[in-house]
Amino acid sequence: MGVSTDSVFSHIAFQKQLGGLKFPLAVDRWPYAETAADYEVFPPTKHQIPFLNDRAVFIIDKSGKIAWAKIYELREQPDNSEILAELKKLA
Repeated sequence: MGVSTDSVFSHIAFQKQLGGLKFPLAVDRWPYAETAADYEVFPPTKHQIPFLNDRAVFIIDKSGKIAWAKIYELREQPDNSEILAELKKLA
């Protein structure tokens, strides 16, 4: 699942630009960025454009704990093979 502080309309445009996604996108708009703040990826003064959350991937294990996490630069794309390798470790 993807989660961001972007609006539903922004998510729709993003999905169209990519030709669709195989996972859902959730909106973290109200209360604003509460989920991003809980995961400590919402530093509103860190980026040149204010109020952007970091790009990050979290793998949550069966007990609900963070098993793996990585924060990326905003323009950096997560490495799917790295993420899949981490998921296989939990299988």
